[in-house]
Amino acid sequence: MKSWVEISGPRLAANYNVLAAAAGDDTAVLAVVKANAYGHGAAVCAPVLARAGAKWLGVADAAEGYAVREALAAAGIEAPQQPEILVMCGGLSEDADFIVQQKLTAVVWEREQLEWLVAAAMRAGSTAPLPIHLEIDTGMARQGIAPGEALHTLLHWLKQQKALRLDGVMTHFASAEVAGSLQTLKQRALFEQAVEAVAAAGLQPLWVHAGTSSTIDNQGTDENLSWLRGLAKSLNARSMVRTGVALYGYCLPVLASAPAAAPAAHPRAHVQPHLQPVMSWKTRVIGLRDLQPGDTVGYNATFSAQRAMRLALLPVGYSDGLRRELSGSDTQAGGWAMVHGQQAPIIGRVSMNLTLVDVSKISGIAIGDEVVLLGDGITADDHARLAHTIAYEIVCGVRARSYVAL
Repeated sequence: MKSWVEISGPRLAANYNVLAAAAGDDTAVLAVVKANAYGHGAAVCAPVLARAGAKWLGVADAAEGYAVREALAAAGIEAPQQPEILVMCGGLSEDADFIVQQKLTAVVWEREQLEWLVAAAMRAGSTAPLPIHLEIDTGMARQGIAPGEALHTLLHWLKQQKALRLDGVMTHFASAEVAGSLQTLKQRALFEQAVEAVAAAGLQPLWVHAGTSSTIDNQGTDENLSWLRGLAKSLNARSMVRTGVALYGYCLPVLASAPAAAPAAHPRAHVQPHLQPVMSWKTRVIGLRDLQPGDTVGYNATFSAQRAMRLALLPVGYSDGLRRELSGSDTQAGGWAMVHGQQAPIIGRVSMNLTLVDVSKISGIAIGDEVVLLGDGITADDHARLAHTIAYEIVCGVRARSYVAL
């Protein structure tokens, strides 16, 4: 097996419980499993999260929603006990039938999207109204309808539709990790306008949600969660936050606001210290090689041995998600793997399918030995620092042959 991912079910459940406790009893936590559960394996993670208490799961599209439904059923969690599944990214007309058949909840903001769903519900002979969540664009400029005349017109039209039910109203913060962000304050004001328009139209959603992992993590210096609860109560609805990468043990650092923003001295992470990475990405040694002083390694000979060395060959590279920026050269140290519990530095360029690590100081290495690429001793934050990116991109980029829950 080229490489595989092991998921700690107890750690994943513990992370969910940390986030749920921090959000509070009045705020539900939607567990995001989109993008293959941020590279962790949605088929493995979704049942763990459901059993941990998640009543909502978030996916990117209808196909992911179907896969999660199948995974839950295969794990023995049948339809009546399954969490609701929110399709968080806008789709196309061909997705509508699938959403209706699989009893998914679509995020929408265009009348055309709603018309597709109405037609699909009629084709399916649905008797109950199809739940939808309306996204409000408050500053991300990606998805959503902006407050104003277009929103009023859409709400008036939606009020007349017997085949649809406005189950939720939502927005997405662009700078949730920034304490006292002026951008977040502007987004909050726009979302309040939209919620007022929903109430004026006589619509009664069950859910109001606007927040991410950072919204929970940042609550020690921000009031976004308490604001969200109050806004939801104004509609006699419940508040909900959407947690993603924090479920898997990572979170963006809480940042201080710019000097012009509202004061937020000493921003502090609220939950991040209590989260544990749940992924271990592993492979095996497929070859061993001894080098003499002067021997070069890899493409463009960027590494030259200064002493006798022993290298282990790993059957993974950048096509598997092991970033090329982790390469080690004569002038710059790179990343490392863990072999027998010890660091084995990456030597030479990470190539498409193969990588070499230095095991000169590790005794007893043999072909077939297990190697940790991510896990205890090396985290996605370590990879991200070397690759000049964020942990999200590292874990989402992992492409393993199998995903196993432990």
